[in-house]
Amino acid sequence: MSKIDLLNTSENSAESPAVTGLGPSRRFCVAPMMDWTTSHYRYLARLLSRNTLLYTEMVTTGALIHGDTERFLRHEEAEYPLALQLGGSDAKELAHCAALAEKFGFDEVNLNVGCPSDRVQNNMIGACLMGHPKKVAEGVQAMIEATDLPVTVKHRIGIDGRESWDDLCKFVETVAEAGCKTFIVHARIAILDGLSPKENREIPPLKYDWVYRLKQKYPHLEIIINGGIKTFDECHEHLRHTDGVMLGREAYHNPWLLAGVDPEFFGESAPVQTRHEALRAMFPFIESELARGVYLGHMTRHLLGLFHGQPGGRQFRRHISENAHKPGASLEVLEAALAKVREPEPATIAEA
Repeated sequence: MSKIDLLNTSENSAESPAVTGLGPSRRFCVAPMMDWTTSHYRYLARLLSRNTLLYTEMVTTGALIHGDTERFLRHEEAEYPLALQLGGSDAKELAHCAALAEKFGFDEVNLNVGCPSDRVQNNMIGACLMGHPKKVAEGVQAMIEATDLPVTVKHRIGIDGRESWDDLCKFVETVAEAGCKTFIVHARIAILDGLSPKENREIPPLKYDWVYRLKQKYPHLEIIINGGIKTFDECHEHLRHTDGVMLGREAYHNPWLLAGVDPEFFGESAPVQTRHEALRAMFPFIESELARGVYLGHMTRHLLGLFHGQPGGRQFRRHISENAHKPGASLEVLEAALAKVREPEPATIAEA
């Protein structure tokens, strides 16, 4: 399968303040999430939406350079359009990994400047880099010189000690001068001293207006908004002020939401009409992964939310949770789980 050409068009971006045409469309994206946006989740997501831009989990430059590169970068062509998110700060290492991203067929390479965990801080990765905009700029410039792929940055609106509007503008301006034209902005600060990563996703207040102001101040840049977005109505409101939206936890826990993306934001028909159809479309991929030695439970944990809020959904989840981990578990587990949720007549997809 060839890559899907999803450059921004005037029709698809009618509600956005600007159209930049920087590689794949970022009008609607699913955020990179550790342990969640694996290839198995992404395969399901792509069955539900042809146009949503998907991101890998963050992969550190050290893991790619010193670890099993093939394993970390393995993905299916069916996942395109797909962006690789890198964690790192050394310009030479980032350049090397950006070149690997192009070699392995990714559509974009993204630098993580938003993760607040202690472990990555100790290695100068993630949100702590907002305190070092020149270092980020050096890394971005090296990546741009090493690849023809779009190089983007995902960051917070600030960190403790550097949480003013002026600090945010200085960061964006410094990195933009290095050649970055796309900024994915999580509309919260990250508190690096005292809050866990989970708390950093919930406690600092969302300041969507700051992201809107960035777009107003830098109209030539592509600004994508992220953080706490759950509904299509919210997405449309954000798209009045920014170039794209990125959803995280909602798109994972309630993946059927993605089945409405193509009609709602791209003017295209949905790829599937029912949850049953979507899951059955995964069966050949799951069979191939089982043949490769992947345990069923490693794949099905990403499917548990597919029948979120549906009659029988709890029984569906319970059956998978109780049986997918057993030795020799196969597609029979999913067949039995599907039998617990009634298959509806095909109908127009509504947002779940």
